[in-house]
Amino acid sequence: MEKLDILVFAAHPDDAELGCSGTIASQVAKGKKVGIVDLTKGEMGTRGTPEIRMKEADEAAKILGLTARENMGFKDVYFKDDEAHRIELVKIIRKYRPEMVIANAIEDRHPDHGKGSNLATNACFMSGLRKIETTFEGEAQDPWRPKHVYHFIQNNYIEPDFIVDISDFWETKVKSILAYQSQFFDPDSKEPASFISDPEFLPFIEARARDFGHRILTIYGEGFTSERYIGIEDLFDLK
Repeated sequence: MEKLDILVFAAHPDDAELGCSGTIASQVAKGKKVGIVDLTKGEMGTRGTPEIRMKEADEAAKILGLTARENMGFKDVYFKDDEAHRIELVKIIRKYRPEMVIANAIEDRHPDHGKGSNLATNACFMSGLRKIETTFEGEAQDPWRPKHVYHFIQNNYIEPDFIVDISDFWETKVKSILAYQSQFFDPDSKEPASFISDPEFLPFIEARARDFGHRILTIYGEGFTSERYIGIEDLFDLK
């Protein structure tokens, strides 16, 4: 199985696109191998169906140039941060051996986001424990703990620990979001309105990106929080 540089865990298809697809695109452009693992199929969402969401996720993966995309098939809304779910993520982490994991916001409007965040964090730690034994395709897996765990920012404002300049990849981010045609504003849709289908939702996403970009003296940015202090070797690495 091909090793990934970055593995993104997202509670629902479109979470990663809304939260960190500009950063994903920028890393892919640098030659990094990036994968997304969606925890659920978003089957409790107001609009669309799981089948439609899977097709949309595949299209977004192509737009972003992902090396891998999987769906865990956990129950939307009902999945838990418990032993059984953690072990399933441990298997995925050991399968792809990422240097970095990016996960949902540490807290947010949708309870699944904070829950998915905690689940990913706990699985990353457990994945490094040698006495937790897992197998993949009949073969024993070696322990693996990512060096970095970060969290993107979603609906609720969270003060970022750092911001990534995504100005050159804004259009790619927009295209990846709009791959989810069933979820966002469509004046011809006959489906019920939802929180994210409001015509003001995508302008809000742009306003947030512009705000983060403004803070680092650029056009668009994506904010992240870190689970530990961030260290550097050279002051000039700071933007």
